[in-house]
Amino acid sequence: MSFVSTIISKREGKTLSAKAIADFVRGVVDGSLPDYQISALLMAILLRGMDADETRALTVAMADSGRRYDWSSLGKPSSDKHSTGGVGDKVSLILAPLAAACGLAVPMLSGRGLGFTGGTLDKLESIPGFQTRLSAARAREVLDAEGLCLIGQTGDLAPADRKLYALRDVTGTVESLPLIVSSILSKKLAAGPASLVIDLKVGRGAFMPDMEHARALGEALRDTASALGLPCTVIFSAMDHPLGCTVGNGPEVEESLDLLQGKGPEDLRELTLILTAEMLQLSGLAADKEAGYALAQKALDGGSALERVLSLVAAQEGRLDPSAGAWGPPPPQGKPGPVAGPGGCPPAPAA
Repeated sequence: MSFVSTIISKREGKTLSAKAIADFVRGVVDGSLPDYQISALLMAILLRGMDADETRALTVAMADSGRRYDWSSLGKPSSDKHSTGGVGDKVSLILAPLAAACGLAVPMLSGRGLGFTGGTLDKLESIPGFQTRLSAARAREVLDAEGLCLIGQTGDLAPADRKLYALRDVTGTVESLPLIVSSILSKKLAAGPASLVIDLKVGRGAFMPDMEHARALGEALRDTASALGLPCTVIFSAMDHPLGCTVGNGPEVEESLDLLQGKGPEDLRELTLILTAEMLQLSGLAADKEAGYALAQKALDGGSALERVLSLVAAQEGRLDPSAGAWGPPPPQGKPGPVAGPGGCPPAPAA
């Protein structure tokens, strides 16, 4: 009955002890707790919330549920970026090689779609042959050689989050603030970057529909990360319409390659440069945001970011050919129809 009492305590709005939270996470990982009891506590947390101490305890327990990576011996600062998710958000596909081209080590742990938004991992796996499940040793080899690696969760990295992530998606508990915070930060703490920039989406196409809710999440993320020794900056970006011109795993990869070749939409370019500049400043590679922006702009326009992503894709066994339409010559087709949309997309012609 002990875990039933934990569910009841949270259902009644009581504060859970660090031990109760650690026992919960342990039961998630070792399988001693059935899905229906885990789901019951997730719903109680959604309805009753968690205070700052509970959120920190949950984050640490989830991060400690598996292996923690340490990149301090790389000889360069490491940093990562996380997006809370938005329609057409393919920033990571551009930002990671761009930040690496500017001198950062970017061990980027990517996730799958949650709710109605697509995940970076899903987009990466639309690249033929691209391997997102790398061993720790292989991830280190790729990071040493390329300055970045783009990987998914392995079985030994925050395994508690893997299980909770899946259950949240099917139990209507995605929107819980402490569960969002602990999910994001536990993976980042385990993945080992020295700093973190969070792109927090706000608007009709995001989990956070307005700035009131977005600020609450942003403060919780920043405060929790700082309390756990991870320097963190939160950037709010609009998500009232899709980012860029394309939506869908393959098309978003193609649009990312277009931008890396100087042909992408302006809204995607600007947000990517702003976030990269924040990473460079937070890591000490740029004196301020303006210097970071200039450094990132030079790497993007000079082609070094494109070279970096092509090399990275090859290192992770993928196949891309941007000169021939990403995956090779496209099949014959009729004249494409007009595309309407903001952010630099071509407008639809008048009827």
